[in-house]
Formats: sequence, C-alpha cells, structure tokens
Amino acid sequence: MTPRIFRVWLLAVVASSCLSVAAQTPVEEPAAQATPPAPPAAPEEMVGPLKWPDVPLELVLEMMETWTNRTVLRPQALPPATISLKMKEAVPKSEAIRAVETALNLNGIAVVRMGERFLKVVPMQSARIESPQIIEGSSLDLPPSGQIVTKLFQFQFLRVNEFLPQIGALFNQNVSAPVIFEKSNAALITDSITTIQRIEALVEKLDQPLVSNLSPKFYNIHFAKASDLINKLRAMLQGPLQSQLGSATSYSADDRTNQVILICDPRQHVFFDELIAKLDVKSDPNTSNEVIYLKHAAAKDVASLLNSLVSGQTKAAQSSGSAQPGAGIQQPVAQPNQPPSANPAIAAAIGELGSTQFSSLVTIIPDDRSNAVVINGTKDDIRLITELVDKIDIVLAQVRIEVVIAEVVLSDSASTGISELGLDVAGNRLMGIKGSAPGLNVGGNSSSPYFYGQTPDTAAHGGPYLLNNDFAATAGSFSLVGIISLTSTPRKGNSRILSVPSITTTHNKEAKLFFGETRPVVSGSTSGSTTGNGNDFARSSTIQQQEIGTTITVKPLIGNDGSVQLDIKQTISDVTGEVTVDSNTQYIIGKREMNSFNTVKSGEIIVLGGMQKENNTHSTSRLGPIPWIGDLLGSRSRTKVRSELVVFIRPTVLTNTPADNAPALKQIDAMPDPGAIRQKLDPNYVPPKVPFYKKHIEIP
Repeated sequence: MTPRIFRVWLLAVVASSCLSVAAQTPVEEPAAQATPPAPPAAPEEMVGPLKWPDVPLELVLEMMETWTNRTVLRPQALPPATISLKMKEAVPKSEAIRAVETALNLNGIAVVRMGERFLKVVPMQSARIESPQIIEGSSLDLPPSGQIVTKLFQFQFLRVNEFLPQIGALFNQNVSAPVIFEKSNAALITDSITTIQRIEALVEKLDQPLVSNLSPKFYNIHFAKASDLINKLRAMLQGPLQSQLGSATSYSADDRTNQVILICDPRQHVFFDELIAKLDVKSDPNTSNEVIYLKHAAAKDVASLLNSLVSGQTKAAQSSGSAQPGAGIQQPVAQPNQPPSANPAIAAAIGELGSTQFSSLVTIIPDDRSNAVVINGTKDDIRLITELVDKIDIVLAQVRIEVVIAEVVLSDSASTGISELGLDVAGNRLMGIKGSAPGLNVGGNSSSPYFYGQTPDTAAHGGPYLLNNDFAATAGSFSLVGIISLTSTPRKGNSRILSVPSITTTHNKEAKLFFGETRPVVSGSTSGSTTGNGNDFARSSTIQQQEIGTTITVKPLIGNDGSVQLDIKQTISDVTGEVTVDSNTQYIIGKREMNSFNTVKSGEIIVLGGMQKENNTHSTSRLGPIPWIGDLLGSRSRTKVRSELVVFIRPTVLTNTPADNAPALKQIDAMPDPGAIRQKLDPNYVPPKVPFYKKHIEIP
C-alpha cells in the first residue's frame, strides 16, 4: 500500500467514525418555556475508535495537522519512530490530540505550539530552547498530558537550593535541568504538564510555614536558673529522644526574666509541663561550706598541701585535654539526616571523672585560731577533701633520741677517739668493746664482774663485749649513760662526758640539740657627732649573741618495721683566738661541721666521731720567792693536747604504751622524794609502803 493510498484510507476511517458518532447523537427538542434559554455549546467533535499499529511518524504528524488545523514545522533530523496507539471508543478530539502528544513524548519527540497556526515538532532535548508555552497560573486546572511547558515556581518558605535536589528524580532527564534563581528563591522548570502538575502539588503541600502547628509557651522558673535548666534538658533530650520530639521543637532560656521559652506542638506541652515541674524544685545549692577540725596536723600545712593538689590536678587536666571528658573516645560516624546518638562510653567517662576530680569552684582556707580547714565547694569536692584529711590528720610516730657527748683526749698513738676507747663500730653502729679501756665501764655498774652480753668466762679472759639482737631489743629499758659510762679513774682520766640530752620528736620533724654558750659579738658600729661644731665624735656598736658550742640537728624518718632513718647534722664551733677590728675585740671562731644519714633499728646506738682539735699550752714555773728573777730562772714547758668529740645517739621508737614512760619514772625514783612527784603527775598513784624500821633506822 502506497503512502497516498494509506492516507486516503486513514481519512476515510476517521470520517466514517465521525459520521457514526454524529448519527447516534439524538436531536434535542426545544423546551417549551416562556423565555428561551441560551443555546448550548456545540458538542466537541469525537474521534475514534482508533487502532494504529506501528504508524509511521509522517502519517501521525499529518493527522495532527488535520485535527488541530495547524501547520506542523519539523526539522530534517527527527528520531526515527513508529507510533502505536489504540483507542477502543470514541473520545473528544482534544483528548485524542493529548494522547498523540504523549505518545510522541514517549518516543523522544516534543510538540511545541507556536501561536494559533503552527506546531513545532523537535527532539525532546531541544524542547527547552524552542520557547515552549509558559504557564502563568496554576497547572492543576490543565488536563494532564505530555506537552512540554515551562512554569516559574516562586517559593515562600522552602529554600530552592534545598528543595529541588530532593525531587530531582521527578524530572525528565531528556528535557533539561531546572534553572535556579537563588537570590529570588525561585526556579524555572521545563517539563511535561504531568510533571509540572506533580511538582506544583508538592509545592502547595510543602511550601508552608513550619510554625503552622507550633505553639509557644512560657514557664516561670521559681527555684532553678533558667539557663541551667535548659542545659539539663539538652543533656537529657538528645539522640533518639530528640528525633522523637522532632526538629521543630525548640526551647531556650531568658535569664533576664528567668523564664523558659518552649515552641513545639501543643500535644507536647503536657510532656514538658511535667518535666520542667520536676526539675524546678527547691534544692540545696550547688556549693556548700564545711569546716574540718584537725586533731594532729597543722591547718596551714594541710591547706597548703590540698591547694597544691587541686591546682596540680587542674593544670594536668588542661594540658592533657581531659578538661573535655570523652575527647579521646572514638565517635561514631554521623549519618546524614539523623540526629546524633548518645555515646555510653562518653557518659561513663564523664561519671568517672566527676567522682574523682575537683571542680573549679573549690576553695580551701586554713583557720589557725581553731586549727581547722574551711572548705567551699561541691559535694564531691567536700567528700574528696574529707577523705584526704582523714588520711593526713593522723598521729605521727614518735621517737626518743638520747645523746651522749663525750670528749676523749687522744694519746700519741691513737688516731681516733673510737679506737682510743676500744669501741667496735660497724656502719656507725656500736657493736661492742674490744679489749679494755681506762675509765670505761659498760652496763652502768663498774663493780659488776661482767657486762650484759658477756659470759663470766669471756669476761674473765677479757673477751669482747658484743651487742646482740637480744640487747638491741631490751636496751630501751636502760639509759644510754648506763650502757656507755665514761668515768674517770684515779690512774688516768682521758675522757669526760660533756652533755647528756634527751629529746622526743615525731616523724619527719627536725629536732635540735645545743650544748655550749653564747658570747656577744659586735655585728656593726656607727659614728656620730656629739656636739654642734662636729669636732667630737661618739661610736655605738650593735651587739649580736653568737652561739659557741656543739649543735646537733636530727630529722628522723620512722618506718613501719621499727627502723629509724636519721639525718644528722653536727656542728662544733669554738673560740680559737681574738682579733681587733675598728678598736673592737672580735673572736675568731673555728667551725667544724659534719652531715650523715644513718638507718638503724629502734634501740641501736650510733657512734659519731672524727671531730678533733688540738690545744697548744705554754706554762712557766717560778724559781724562788723573787718575782722577776724567779720567773726568769724558772722552768718552761709546752704541751700539745689532741682531743676528739665522740657522740653516741640512740633512737627509741615510742609505742604509746606505759613502757615509754619507764626511763622517766626511773629518773624520778632516783630523786629524794619520788612519791610526791608521782602523785603530782598521777593523782591516783599510791606510794609503796615503807617498813617502820626503814623510816627511822638508817641501815648502812
């Protein structure tokens, strides 16, 4: 069948269809009315039924010219296509035209109207540049079709650069992309009428104010601070809870009026009413004051220690970044359009840090009058400081330090005072006696045949006296002078005891012993005129007392096992001569100093020596009674004497038991009236009964 014959056949089919439809249309009889109505509109021409199996594009365009009474303009290159269209019943011609336009669009061909006489048929990709019809009003009133049109959408509340990417799947990718006018918040869209209608329906639903269903509410806060309450709400309502409340829910604080401003759906008011009412209750302040009375420690020292601890912890937290809890915990990757979720690891870290760290509100001040520490801070601060004070404010261990300072005159063959006395010293500790020494008795009783630690056999043969462990354990009941007794004998006196002090101090508390005298020393002098003419001058001197003697400073460190570490500083000063300075006689003071650190057990004896000095003396004797001649002819002698100070130190750890008072009670018992002294010390003391004959009869 040639194209011309096919065209004739197609026109015949369409004409017969139109005639059959017209024949079936009944003729309306005019109504019998007084006033004739307006003539009804002429019925639209009906087309169909149609059955186009793979009709060539040229025939379809000719049919469009026939139905629209317009001339079709087309380019030489159009997508090759055959159109298939079936309509089972007759339809109005306008609907048939829309059906054909839609079928052409499905095959990549667009129909663009140009005025009242022409139709432009172009490929779908070129439709947007062929000046398609612009819809001024709403497109929802138009019948849906695949006709390519253009519409300008003006958004009121939506943001065009956020809305269009979300509906990008609705556009026909073969037509064109929307043109966005960001400053005007508008978009120019070219697409089929069907697509334009879908977009317009979405815009009508979505381009609405977000507060259309929101209602504000103001809460007057009575006890809490509005900003603190808001921070608490934000900490509680995060993660999944925030997503359930919705993104439109907002709450903020107005500290000026102490109000909480809530903007949300009215149905959520009940939830926030109950939540805010529970949070806005009267409670104790965040910080409080506490006074901790100290029993043993000094308030100033404890406050200084606590302030150093708080400041050190704060600096360490700032430098390491732990001021932001959870900073080192790996955060989950945030998904788009999802609220942040709560991290249980961060919550655990914050809770742990909050229970062991001081807050920035803590203040610690000592009160010297009551020996107390005044604290201001949170409950956790007060709890932490109270625990620390309970561990710090304890009774420190005490130690009694007995000292014997002896001066030993050295013989020509003796190198040290320790060897002169025959002492066995190892590691500065007295271990025993080697041989015998003139004037030396151990045990406090020179008449005893043997000493403690010796057997009668070893004593008879001059065996050494050894201090064993039993002696170290029991020597605390004997005085140091009784254990080491340096006495003079009629045959030779080469040693003498200078001082026997005994002091008690606590752990890490320095104790000082001084044996000697003070002498006035001129520390400065001033001169001034005594008369107005300036010829007479007077000089005044400033006197300072100078200690001259032996000074021993001991700082003990007491261990839990009964050991004692002694930091000993020994200083000996004496006058070695005189010198005249500015007409003032000044003393030349020789000074010897020694530092040592020793570790011994309680009751062991430390021996320190090596402080030697040499005295040169010149003496003359008078011959006869004549003064001048006798002195001239008398004998002269020069003597050089070397001496050394030997210091015995015995620390004894006190156990806070009656045994600590035994040495003092023994000294009291040696006094003339010990009973009266004991009654003064202890009113409940009952002196022992003395037999009658001992009171009145003196027994030799």
